Amino acid sequence: MTQTPHVPSTEPELAGVRNFRDLGGLPAADGRRVRHGVLYRSGHLAHATEEDARFLGTLGLHTVFDFRNDADIALDGPDVELTGVHNVNLPLNDPAHGAEFWNMVRARDLTHIRAALADGRAADRMAETYREVITGRTAELGHVLRSLAEDSVPALMHCAAGKDRAGLSVAVTLLALGVARDVIETDYLESNAPHRRYRMRRAPEATGPEDREIAELLSPMFEARATYLRAAFETIDAVWGTVDRYLADGLGLGPAAREQLRERLLTDRSV
Repeated sequence: MTQTPHVPSTEPELAGVRNFRDLGGLPAADGRRVRHGVLYRSGHLAHATEEDARFLGTLGLHTVFDFRNDADIALDGPDVELTGVHNVNLPLNDPAHGAEFWNMVRARDLTHIRAALADGRAADRMAETYREVITGRTAELGHVLRSLAEDSVPALMHCAAGKDRAGLSVAVTLLALGVARDVIETDYLESNAPHRRYRMRRAPEATGPEDREIAELLSPMFEARATYLRAAFETIDAVWGTVDRYLADGLGLGPAAREQLRERLLTDRSV
């Protein structure tokens, strides 16, 4: 029986950074909880205002993990510079991945967009992307966990929207901390809150019926859905059998490093 999911409700209102939150307070292994002020998640920091940057500067961040690829950074820009913070760019997908698809979307090729996304294919595409990160980006995810165990906290993890690549990286970290899957899922789904959601960019003239249909077809790709995260969990189970084997054999996080990670990120057992 798992513990009742608890997601901290207090958070700052950031003007240029979406989907920001502290993972502190989530119940983890041995009756412990994730410490407040050691692990954060968000969307990209490229549009952070001066006030946002001042707030982020008060967090004492050691490392910002940016999981965007070069194409993402070219689109939105690099993160704002935070004094004394170590920025680590670890792309969790290739810039060419999906490039042809997004060119088709930009061209508003409705016939081919329907063929690619209608009848549940958009959601299937998302679930497959989650599976690919779990099996194909073990080196990057392992690097993140080992860095957190060694010295990289407090840390902030982000991608573009803070939903998928950051969501998976956070989920894997929380698994390593002994957080139950339903608790991880509850936090993951918080990315659907109206003030957190990624906003699709539309041209001013994109208001016709075809444009609305394209937006509807794309909608599953801009949502956090439990089925996507469960696809990742199911892949761990299918390929490695257990979370322990995934962490050890897949990500290279042995028992000593895992215990060190928990000591850094979890409250004391007496708390």
